[in-house]
Amino acid sequence: MAEKPTILVADDAKDIREMLRIMLEDAGFNIVLASNGEEAVKMFNEDVNLVILDIMMPKCNGIDACTQIREKAEVPVLFLTAKSAESDMVEGFEAGGVDYLIKQFSCTELLLRVKALLKRPRMADRTESAENSKIIIQDLILDTNLQQVIRGDEEISLTEIEYRILKLLATERNHIFTAKEIYEAVWEEAYMPNSTNTVMVHIRNIRKKLGDTGPNAKYLHNIWGRGYRIV
Repeated sequence: MAEKPTILVADDAKDIREMLRIMLEDAGFNIVLASNGEEAVKMFNEDVNLVILDIMMPKCNGIDACTQIREKAEVPVLFLTAKSAESDMVEGFEAGGVDYLIKQFSCTELLLRVKALLKRPRMADRTESAENSKIIIQDLILDTNLQQVIRGDEEISLTEIEYRILKLLATERNHIFTAKEIYEAVWEEAYMPNSTNTVMVHIRNIRKKLGDTGPNAKYLHNIWGRGYRIV
């Protein structure tokens, strides 16, 4: 029998920690609980397969805890928080989080997200053949072996999710991807009603990093009412 995946849950609210513990244990997972970000960082080890972090916690908030944990391993991090502003979402994704659920969430949606994240191969484990290892978008080069985006002598720093979105769009030029197609291809999980907003936040962040935020997009085009494409 395969070993149960281990999930580290950090939330300073005891009732939420216990609710998550009961729900996730009933679903067949081993659960490790932390009451703040500092404890989460100390309790994290190589046996942890997924981390669920609240953002607003004492001693060390979820953003800082995520940054420290991702320095140790490329474990998926799910933020579970009451903070819903787009700037908060961007901050969480930049710290290395790969998904984001806003309280109040449904137990069904949380379990779907957890199971999908545990199925995803880690980015470092994905390999590309030496052939076709570079994708050219005007003056951008996507090196799929090194998983880098280069323009001239500059490397443009993208998060894992941002890189995967850009690569998806670049691989099928001129195809208009809907938010649903992007979400299911990149996150590798079922599309939810709030998933469109998650995709939009990442697209805007990619465009900002590429300096492509004006009305006349150079790389990533928003086709109103339909989706996104790279020509």
